[in-house]
Amino acid sequence: MSKTKDRRIEQDQFRDYLATVNEKGGRNWIYPKKPSGRYYRARNIVALLLLGFFFSGPFIEINGQPLLMIDVIEREFVIFGVAFWPQDLHLLVFGMLAFILGVVLFTTIFGRLFCGWACPQTIFMEMVFRRIEYWIEGDASDQIRLKKAPWNAEKILKKGSKHAIFYGMAFLISNLFLAYVMGKDDWIELVTDPPSEHLAGLSAMIIFSGVFYGVFAFMREQVCHFVCPYGRMQSVMLDNNSINVMYDYVRGESRARVGDRKKVESGAFSIADLGLEEGATFGDCIDCYQCVQVCPMGIDIRNGTQLECTHCTACIDACDDIMDKIDKPRGLIRYSSENAIRSEKRKILTPRIMGYSAVLLALLTTFVVLLSMRSDLETTILRERGTLFQELPDNRISNIYTIKVINKTFEEIDYELALISPPGQLVSLGMINSVPGQSLVEGRFMVQISKEHLDGLQTDISFIVMADGEQIETVKTGFLGPNN
Repeated sequence: MSKTKDRRIEQDQFRDYLATVNEKGGRNWIYPKKPSGRYYRARNIVALLLLGFFFSGPFIEINGQPLLMIDVIEREFVIFGVAFWPQDLHLLVFGMLAFILGVVLFTTIFGRLFCGWACPQTIFMEMVFRRIEYWIEGDASDQIRLKKAPWNAEKILKKGSKHAIFYGMAFLISNLFLAYVMGKDDWIELVTDPPSEHLAGLSAMIIFSGVFYGVFAFMREQVCHFVCPYGRMQSVMLDNNSINVMYDYVRGESRARVGDRKKVESGAFSIADLGLEEGATFGDCIDCYQCVQVCPMGIDIRNGTQLECTHCTACIDACDDIMDKIDKPRGLIRYSSENAIRSEKRKILTPRIMGYSAVLLALLTTFVVLLSMRSDLETTILRERGTLFQELPDNRISNIYTIKVINKTFEEIDYELALISPPGQLVSLGMINSVPGQSLVEGRFMVQISKEHLDGLQTDISFIVMADGEQIETVKTGFLGPNN
């Protein structure tokens, strides 16, 4: 059982402990106090918008195509209504590099702002599952009392209903997750047909539901601590100019409770009796632990920037509320940087930021140029494996080729291939006349060329590709002939 006092760690020892692990190696279950305040209200609005987008995303279409579909098994990828194929790997490489560097740049400037405001784990945990828990079991103190209580009808009802709703939510999330993976049409077919016709899909649904239920009902903050790679890497992205949720130790120290301050003022205690150095003065922090009580990660933000902190701003709201009550200015805990607090120097445009920005700009420019050059139709022509050339009457030589055509659009395209150089004849052995949308079609053909037009053992030949009557590209390959 975790109480706030059990998680209080001395300031010079906090890096040696995890707030969620007790002295025996067991788990300190976190019961955060229900947050309230201006940042919590703002996060609620942002969460509602993002949840609305998440739940409606699979049903949003652009030009009749899904907004986002990532079908890894079938290798079908649709992003903003545009279909991408594995042949677009070069775009994926530059896009991923730009995305990763963008994350690094954003984190270097704004810390883990994404974790607190937009991360799906935080939004579902704090804005959905935690709110359901508050609604059924009450605030932190009520939850602790319920945990200690014997198993009676009330406890069974509350625990049972909470976990039933949790699993229902996890089942809903897993369905939407599958809709993003397989597309809404296939997902509707999956949920409306008899389960016996979609055993693989049904199994995936049950597995994902169990995973999401386990994450939000039991693992909770452990996902951020031990699973999330972004959280693990943030320490190498931050520097003293990064903006984080920070405690203003210059203004807050030396901290002391209100009662202790009155005892010192009345002469009952001395400064030394409170463990402070002689001549120390009281700061604005009254050591009320409200910032610790509301923290869903179980940390004390006054110990400085920590790996566990997701920048959820609950401590800011709790501290601002206390500052209002003791007639002190808000912002003892706020968005700031180490340099801004220590020396009041605010600097965002550092050489590091400029370097990251320059590389990111170069990557984005390359990605946009490659994207603009991307063809809707991709043709690959190769001489048939294991064949050489054949000598024909009339002093002609022939080669056999295989052709693969990928149509990256969603519409069927009339297809035509013609030999343009050197002069010769193209004979169909199963030629392609049309290519359905979102498909790959294969064919065979023969090219016959007179010896007088050959350059010897290897001759370069060119084809033009016509799509719906328009020339869209030129394809080159080699032609084998006798060496004379």
